[in-house]
Amino acid sequence: MATRLHPLHGLWALTNRELAKWYKVPVILIISLIQPIVWLAFFGKSMNFAAMFTSGLNIPGLNIPKQVIDEIASEVLKANFGTTDYFSFLAVGMLSFITLFTSLQSGMSIVWDRRLGGVLSKLLTTPVPRGNIIMAKVLNSMIRSLVQSTIVLIIAILLGMRLNPSLNPLDILGAYAALALMSMGFASLFVTLALRSTSWESQMAIMNLLNMPLMFASNSFYPVKSMPWWLKPVAIVNPLTYVNDINRQLLLGITGGQSLLLDYAYLIAFAVIFSVIGIVLSWRYLSEA
Repeated sequence: MATRLHPLHGLWALTNRELAKWYKVPVILIISLIQPIVWLAFFGKSMNFAAMFTSGLNIPGLNIPKQVIDEIASEVLKANFGTTDYFSFLAVGMLSFITLFTSLQSGMSIVWDRRLGGVLSKLLTTPVPRGNIIMAKVLNSMIRSLVQSTIVLIIAILLGMRLNPSLNPLDILGAYAALALMSMGFASLFVTLALRSTSWESQMAIMNLLNMPLMFASNSFYPVKSMPWWLKPVAIVNPLTYVNDINRQLLLGITGGQSLLLDYAYLIAFAVIFSVIGIVLSWRYLSEA
């Protein structure tokens, strides 16, 4: 008599297998953190917009009091970025950056499983549901993303990130939920793209092609309202824009953004749609090698 397996049978075992590749080789974690930390330490700290505005108002012959100049600079920054501290604005963008970067790499795992030692073929001979093979890789990406985001957040705070004075545990959970949803959507998308691929070069090419455009076509570095007209529609459909808007409202206390309900609704739809597509296609395209 056949035994009826739980729908989540083998999910955590497969997820832990994926995670072991990561936590047993700490150098991978260190390398993945270098780029966002460089952005924070060099770009974030060097782009001192307040100093630029104040120096621009120091016009020879006009004796404008320093207090007035500082107030004008603060108002200009507040009007453009929602905060007087650009570093904090950028730090939130780096949280989504590390999450995106990790999620884009998720498709590489299934390519290596197919090519090296027939791991994927062996998995397909087990009673584990094929959808769980895909979701294990997605869950692995989500966990890695959140751990790395936490490290980046701690470093940003040490470098001077100004958190919302009224920040509470629910705000932190809300920020992590937004990052997790974005990771789930992008990881599902890239694992799906890798289902029929045997070439890691093609996966790297796609990842490198989309990484920076997705970052710059969002509000990670500057607000959407400052973008040229042709780039704004791209930013509006970019999930990073919604993650950053949520995290800036929750972590920094920036007001005037979109409704949090709308932001979460978009991210939930993004995550669910691509997860379902990944699971459905896994039953169609995964076959014994």
